[in-house]
Amino acid sequence: MYKFNRLLLNGFYAAMLITGISMLANANQETQIAVVLKVSDAISPASNDYIHRGLREAADKNATVVVLKLDTPGGLDTSMRDIIRDIIASPVPVIVYVSPSGARAASAGTYMMYAAHIAAMAPGTNLGAATPVQIGGFPDIGPSAPEKDKTRDKKKDEAGEDEENDEPEAETRDEPQPVTGDAMTKKMVNDAVAYIRSLAEMRGRNADWAEKAVREGASLSSEKALQQGVIDIIAKDIDELLEKADGWHVNVLGQDRTLNTQDLELVYIEPDWRNELLAVITNPNIAYILMLLGIYGLFFELSNPGFILPGVIGAICLLLALYAMQVLPVNYAGLGLIILGIAFMVAEVFAPSFGALGIGGIISFVIGSIILFDADGSNIQVAIPVIITVTVISSAFFLVAMRLVYSSFRKPVVSGMEEMLDSMGEVIEDFDHTGRIHIHGETWQAQTTSPLKRGDKVKVTAIEGLKLHVKPLAEEN
Repeated sequence: MYKFNRLLLNGFYAAMLITGISMLANANQETQIAVVLKVSDAISPASNDYIHRGLREAADKNATVVVLKLDTPGGLDTSMRDIIRDIIASPVPVIVYVSPSGARAASAGTYMMYAAHIAAMAPGTNLGAATPVQIGGFPDIGPSAPEKDKTRDKKKDEAGEDEENDEPEAETRDEPQPVTGDAMTKKMVNDAVAYIRSLAEMRGRNADWAEKAVREGASLSSEKALQQGVIDIIAKDIDELLEKADGWHVNVLGQDRTLNTQDLELVYIEPDWRNELLAVITNPNIAYILMLLGIYGLFFELSNPGFILPGVIGAICLLLALYAMQVLPVNYAGLGLIILGIAFMVAEVFAPSFGALGIGGIISFVIGSIILFDADGSNIQVAIPVIITVTVISSAFFLVAMRLVYSSFRKPVVSGMEEMLDSMGEVIEDFDHTGRIHIHGETWQAQTTSPLKRGDKVKVTAIEGLKLHVKPLAEEN
């Protein structure tokens, strides 16, 4: 019996050992994943929040690589820089992949491509046009280098200079051309050039073309970008991309790493409700409308206390607008002009100025709406059709609604003691100085300076406590 128990115990230990070895083997053979993020819009605070959350989740899942599918016309400079900081600080290698065919990585997207550990594009895509944009449009940075070369060659041909004499000048032809224009434009362009060159040097990509994309707004197709060392891979889909990225050497947080992207399971991370809400309210058109609804709601609640609904809706809209404007590049001069314009339109109703205040208010409102957001290097602006529509509706609404409110103040009082003034009553009994009259279905004490007889019609001229001063209606005639 002892030997049997001993044998049974040994068998139990052996089974436990085999189970442990099996579990350890399965743990070592755990499926590796590739996290896929997708951005198909302008780079905004919503994009920044989504990518930040996606990279953090990829690190938590111990992903092998992150594939960021990108299709963007550009976007907000501050959001772009936050995203680039997240990419550089990510412990998981990031592949920025411009896809599908027909997509682009313009402006801010080009900077993100240069920041990626691996830059990839699908056939039929393009990148570039990374010049910072001001409210007035593209800064004046002078003619492009090729145009200057043509002008220089034409002058030399006319002067009959030899080819040998061109050599010293040709040495300076590839040097960066100085930026012309105002001081702010120079600062913006030079800062953008320094930034994108630093990214290019960090990732070993074509820094000269990066500068050209900023100074001249140059663009490249996917094939040309690969030839010029701007990107690393061209792939028609993610499967081909991961196949080509296998064995690629990247530097992650200062450590060299070789990617193993074979047989990775794709895990897609979609925007959550918070990101969806942020994407909606940080749309400059939506934030603009929310702000106006908030101002109007609170204004009418204060004008008509007790309605509650306008105040509740106005407070909610205003809080959402303030949150959106916290992450958007708000121009406070524009915000002030909008508020001033609304104040002028209201003032026109209460203090008619033959249209001066009203017209001034409309002009102030429109200018403030146009410059509400600083558009430096971004597409963050309120659409002109939205501004026109809101301006027309706001002007008509204020002028009509406020006129009705003003007219209501001029109507006679219809309740309370004051309503008795100028009302008509009938004498109940004869009296010389003090007696009773019937008015508004009630009996009141009345005082007069003229004798009155029962049935006479009288008019109230004053009120003294609970006594009415009256005079015969015949005296009115």
